[in-house]
Amino acid sequence: QLQAFGGGLVQAGDSLRLTCEVSGRPFSSYGWFRQAPGKGREFVAALSWSRSLRVYADAVKVRFTMSTDNAQNTVYLQMSTLKPEDTAVYYCAAAISRVILSAIRFARAYNYWGQGTLVTVSS
Repeated sequence: QLQAFGGGLVQAGDSLRLTCEVSGRPFSSYGWFRQAPGKGREFVAALSWSRSLRVYADAVKVRFTMSTDNAQNTVYLQMSTLKPEDTAVYYCAAAISRVILSAIRFARAYNYWGQGTLVTVSS
């Protein structure tokens, strides 16, 4: 029900846009997470159920922008000024129920996950 794509190999300073196609049912909240080699999954960005609030990890704030299309069938993660430390598999996630703000950064708040797309940033 979630399919992420758009990853690839880029150089430091480049931009990349990840896309997550949503199908099957409406979801309340969306999130992006990433997992670097040898590390745990970490929060990147989230879009609240009201669509009025975007939350970002400090490491990506200002550089990354999360958005949806008008029909909310697609969720995007626009990544700019990429750094080697952004190298990871990126996952989109969706929650059926409304996710309260205090929980929006936690993977356990989300019910559905895409398969992940690899972003590699070379120095």
